[in-house]
Amino acid sequence: MPVVLGMEGSANKLGVGIVRDGVVLSNPRRTYITPPGQGFLPRDTARHHRKHILAVLKESLQEANLQPSDIDCIAFTKGPGMGAPLAAVAVVARTLAQLWNRPMVAVNHCVGHIEMGRLVTGAGNPTVLYVSGGNTQVISYLERRYRIFGETIDIAVGNCLDRFARVLKISNDPSPGYNIEQMAKRGKKLLELPYTVKGMDVSFSGILSYIEDATPTMLAAGECTAEDLCFSLQETVFAMLVEVTERAMAHCSSQEVMIVGGVACESHIAPSSFTRDVGKCIIVHINMIPLYPSSTFSGKSIHTPPKYSYFDAI
Repeated sequence: MPVVLGMEGSANKLGVGIVRDGVVLSNPRRTYITPPGQGFLPRDTARHHRKHILAVLKESLQEANLQPSDIDCIAFTKGPGMGAPLAAVAVVARTLAQLWNRPMVAVNHCVGHIEMGRLVTGAGNPTVLYVSGGNTQVISYLERRYRIFGETIDIAVGNCLDRFARVLKISNDPSPGYNIEQMAKRGKKLLELPYTVKGMDVSFSGILSYIEDATPTMLAAGECTAEDLCFSLQETVFAMLVEVTERAMAHCSSQEVMIVGGVACESHIAPSSFTRDVGKCIIVHINMIPLYPSSTFSGKSIHTPPKYSYFDAI
């Protein structure tokens, strides 16, 4: 039963986890949180990671009740991600591997999300909707390779939500997307926004530009509330994602869909969103990454009854 210590720091979240034979023994994290209206810069994020990584490492070993001699392998995020934060964590990983005389494993960030999701939820071979601040892809595993069936052609959905949060000066604690979701729950009015699906790909730059320009005018005129804007943006971008994911499921004859990535934390992108009529239930696996350091992974597997959808007419 190998014991693997993994280090992740591809963006503003820093984590050091320990896994033994598929069981997560520890997973402490630190998040670099900037003031409302601001994003996080690579240089400042890397400085945050360098400041906290040794404390998080110590906490991870203590939580797992292990010593360095118990570690069999060191894994780290190779990319994709932000260069400076990735390098800061990789230097520590390489140093530990040399000090402890342990092998290293470089992990692809995207594959890590998928495999972590499969581990936590128990999914078999699902169609994957990978949604985060830096990536938006619809993926399936065929013939020993991960195949990308669709993706964003410009910015990621998480980046779209984060940048809109800056327009409204929404807090970044614990994350902009989470706070947008809370405001969206109080929204009453669905506004018509650009809906851009091109085949199996999606585009979020147009809807972001539109809502950034329209927000000050609409709020000043009293045409809607900030909550209405959050509700409308969330509904529109999630509908786009569900459409292309369902199409990929139809192509793969898949009964399972797994949602991974930071945006999977948002409960609104939920099983009820998937409406493909396949004659039996769709199994939706959601790998909800914990937002707070004290929380744990909460992978969910939910059977969703079939509903009428546009697939019935195809």
